[in-house]
Amino acid sequence: MSDSSTTISIVTHHRLKNQAETQDCISKLLQLQRSVLSPDSDVPDELLYGRAGYLFALLYVNKEIGPDTVDEATITKVVTAILESGKNLSKEEKKTERCPLLYEWHKKQYVGAAHGLAGIYFTLMQPIAKVNPDILNELVRPSIDYVRHKKFRSGNYPSSLSNETDRLVHWCHGAPGVIHMLLMAHKVFKEEKYLKDAVECGEVIWQRGLLRKGYGICHGTAGNGYAFLALYKATQEKKYLYRACKFAEWCLDYGTHGCRIPDRPYSLFEGMAGAIHFLSDISQPEASCFPAFEL
Repeated sequence: MSDSSTTISIVTHHRLKNQAETQDCISKLLQLQRSVLSPDSDVPDELLYGRAGYLFALLYVNKEIGPDTVDEATITKVVTAILESGKNLSKEEKKTERCPLLYEWHKKQYVGAAHGLAGIYFTLMQPIAKVNPDILNELVRPSIDYVRHKKFRSGNYPSSLSNETDRLVHWCHGAPGVIHMLLMAHKVFKEEKYLKDAVECGEVIWQRGLLRKGYGICHGTAGNGYAFLALYKATQEKKYLYRACKFAEWCLDYGTHGCRIPDRPYSLFEGMAGAIHFLSDISQPEASCFPAFEL
């Protein structure tokens, strides 16, 4: 059982008041620590399959069930493992001064939310993770600024640090994922430069974010629409709610745009489930939440 299905089982059993099953699933989730924390394991650090995703799972359980469901010491160990991994790669790549926390997946230093730096930094900045403010200031903030300086003239971001092609505008690769990191950085560090860059991301998504690749949240129009909901919550500017609604209109015409059929057509990240989640969130934008990413 993966950490994502285990996490869903925990919350489902909790809401059904199945206490024994809830505790059993929590135990299974915590047993995954061994491979997550081992420096010799092949577990990556990214959000979808790695340590940042495991950290999200622990934080989500605490948010849904109670703040002490997963003890703070366990969360701190996972945070430390992510930080140490990032520091080690940065040192190997001789980037300690410029980017104190550096990560790679399949030998590439990805930038986006799914597999890259933006998703990891975003998760580390979650208030519920209780990362020490000094660590955020000394390690996370300069690393975010390093990513900011990789921005294309268009306002979009590369899929990886080695890629100079301004092509992808997806949550997984490009501005629609990086925008969440920037908005969280603005919330945590109170610097306007992060909001300014996030607004630029919003313009890129408005111009280029209706995707024929699909309607999902990973690399589809629904995922890009969540960027406008995030901007609306951060600024209260109605134009972002309007833009989110226009992207929702596109999703309501599901299947009429010649988009390719996803490998997993009903799944949360690739398929119909994610699009439905986005459409549901449009009706209550203040409470909207990108699933398995925002808390």
